Amino acid sequence: MKRGIRIAVTALIALYASLGAGAQESPKTPTPLAQKPPLATTSQAQERPLSLDELIAEALAKNPEIQSYLQRVGALRARVPQVKALPDPTVSAGWMGKPLPFVVNGSAQTSYRGVSAMEMFPFPGKLKLRGKIADRESQAAWWDYEAARRRVVSEVKVAYYQYAYFYQALQIVENTRALLDKLTKIAEARYQTGRGLQQDVLKGQVELSQLLERITILQQEEQTAAARINTLLDRNPETPLGPPTALTEPKLTYTLDDLYLLAQANDTGIARDQRVIERDQDGVALAHKSYDPDFSVSYMYQRMATGMNMNGAFVSVNIPIFYRSKQRQEVLEASQQLASDRSSQSNRRTVVNYMVKQEFLAAEQASQLAVLYSRAIVPQSSETLKSSELAYETGKADFLTMLDNFINLLNFRVNYQQQISAYDIALARMEPVVGVELTK
Repeated sequence: MKRGIRIAVTALIALYASLGAGAQESPKTPTPLAQKPPLATTSQAQERPLSLDELIAEALAKNPEIQSYLQRVGALRARVPQVKALPDPTVSAGWMGKPLPFVVNGSAQTSYRGVSAMEMFPFPGKLKLRGKIADRESQAAWWDYEAARRRVVSEVKVAYYQYAYFYQALQIVENTRALLDKLTKIAEARYQTGRGLQQDVLKGQVELSQLLERITILQQEEQTAAARINTLLDRNPETPLGPPTALTEPKLTYTLDDLYLLAQANDTGIARDQRVIERDQDGVALAHKSYDPDFSVSYMYQRMATGMNMNGAFVSVNIPIFYRSKQRQEVLEASQQLASDRSSQSNRRTVVNYMVKQEFLAAEQASQLAVLYSRAIVPQSSETLKSSELAYETGKADFLTMLDNFINLLNFRVNYQQQISAYDIALARMEPVVGVELTK
């Protein structure tokens, strides 16, 4: 019986050691965000570990949100030549004479048939400014597209790291359940022979039930993370996924000050706000030009009833006499909008620093806890379990003490995987802001 206990506990410790193997490997140095290779088919994915790079590539190619922003960029770029073009000319045809169309009155010298054409010419510089404003809008929309692209990549990574954690935790708990079942059966055998207590058996059964509850919850959370990945890739939520690559402890090579600088230089929100500011600077210039009149040039040809041909040309100019309520207010509106955009960009710079700080602290905490679990808590708990197993064999410790140490080691192993996942998630959420790849 003692040998059976020793074998069960030893197998547990060996299992935990194998699950923790490779956890200390360092990742490659973070590299700039880049396009990924095409994703293999789903059937191929089931035959090998799930590739995060391939998931990202498929999301970039298929995600509807990214495509929507990209199409909007194309739509706004198509507007640029439109606003730079002159208004369409107006062509007219008419007569003066009898009620019948185009029939003149021969007895009236003023009776005629005629055609005319008119073109309106905005004051020089207005069309150029309108073109620049439209171009700035398309550039701002491109940064919206880039923000959506980075956000989707980040969300795929977060969902993948969550999926990997739930997958690993589920494997640990399911393996532990089999070993706990063996220990519970040993306690039952000892109780039946009068060498053990009934409470040992009952406690073991309760712990088994709690593990079943934990497995059920982890399975649901794993399926939710998988559905999130499939949704981001525009797949059916029920599409099966292969096993994820085991999580390892990553290493951040950037300092907090480095991340602040990267965020200020690469954040899509700041870049977009800059394009909007430039657009509204041109908008202020265009508003000032609203004081300048536009010109219309007309040409008219008339065929008189007497047979004489008449030609005429006209130039018309709008006069901004209501400048107090129109042009002046237009300039005021454009100036206030420009000031608002500058304040918005200033606020974005502050918010970006906060976002970096928040995720950096989350990553730092998760990293410290992961190191604490892998270097101290898990090894110490393993030794404690070994000691309690030996004490249980010699009658110096009861079954409940050994069982508590058993469950503690399980929890610490799961917590270790959770902290690695939390570290990767924090870095993944920081990537859209800093514009470089922090996880690999």
